[in-house]
Amino acid sequence: MSKPEQKIPVGILGATGSVGQKFIELLANHPWFEIAELCASDKSAGKKYKEAVDWFLPSQLPEKIGEILVQRCEPKLKSKVVFSGLDSNVAGEVETQFAEAGYKVISNSKNHRMDENVPLLIPEVNPEHLELLKLQKYGEGCIVTNPNCSVIGLVLALKPLLDNFGLEEVNVVTMQAVSGAGHPRVVKLDIDDNVIPFISGEEQKVETEPLKILGSLNLNKIVFNDFKISAQCNRVNVTDGHTECVQVKLKKKASAEEIIHVWQNFESVPQKLKLPLAPLKPIHYSKDESFPQPKHQRNADKGMAVSIGRLRADKIFDYNFVILSHNTVRGAAGDAILCAELMRAKGII
Repeated sequence: MSKPEQKIPVGILGATGSVGQKFIELLANHPWFEIAELCASDKSAGKKYKEAVDWFLPSQLPEKIGEILVQRCEPKLKSKVVFSGLDSNVAGEVETQFAEAGYKVISNSKNHRMDENVPLLIPEVNPEHLELLKLQKYGEGCIVTNPNCSVIGLVLALKPLLDNFGLEEVNVVTMQAVSGAGHPRVVKLDIDDNVIPFISGEEQKVETEPLKILGSLNLNKIVFNDFKISAQCNRVNVTDGHTECVQVKLKKKASAEEIIHVWQNFESVPQKLKLPLAPLKPIHYSKDESFPQPKHQRNADKGMAVSIGRLRADKIFDYNFVILSHNTVRGAAGDAILCAELMRAKGII
């Protein structure tokens, strides 16, 4: 798809936080979007971004971005497209205010994900759910959300199975990276030499969000899918990359070769449109028994692809396998930006 003649100016809400920083890193050289405005808390407002932020990403803060004056998270921006990395304590109200004021809000926060008329979007999986925007009462504004970081990798792996063989039951155990908890230095003491077998609210998200994403659009309403999901979520001492051990019971019999085939040949709207951040292949399958590993596969296709391995017959379910996805790229800011690219391609932005 051709790029716009002029880049579209965008704002970032929650720009000093972990997701906000990832938005900046991924948007800094984007061919379609240009960072024009940064918003954060009252204590950061009025400062240059480089003075307000504790930049902890390994990449260098772009000099031009560092000079931008931080604004309050108020709907007074010139940019009509905003990416939200706000904390859930404030995101719900602030995002609604922006949408009501005519802004296109693409949010990584959880607050609006399960709202009836809000798309919970993975562009390769449910692009048709953007039709829900016609039902929102925000005039020129709208809210689109991307799912939980573990859910995105899981659903990308499940989508080809659902389409080709059907799903009855899914069991998933996650091993989630430290970066998913926010600022890495804040959680480091708790996670050193440790596994934390509880992440507040995470299991509920993993058990419910996929059913909306994989639901069908019927008479302008999402009819949730009805397969069963059970989840156990754990925090582990890995910097980036969520690993998930998955068991599935299928509706139709399938050989391992057939499953690998549908994974390897899966592509969707973002690939056909050649959107800038779309991975060439959304799913990478490895026959190496020791893969996938966060250290080696988390950056597959610039962090936007899901890596799968260890497909085996299961004595309780039909099959089990392991998936890996980059939680702050594909699982957060990257998916949100891909949503915005899809919206631009469809003329919504």
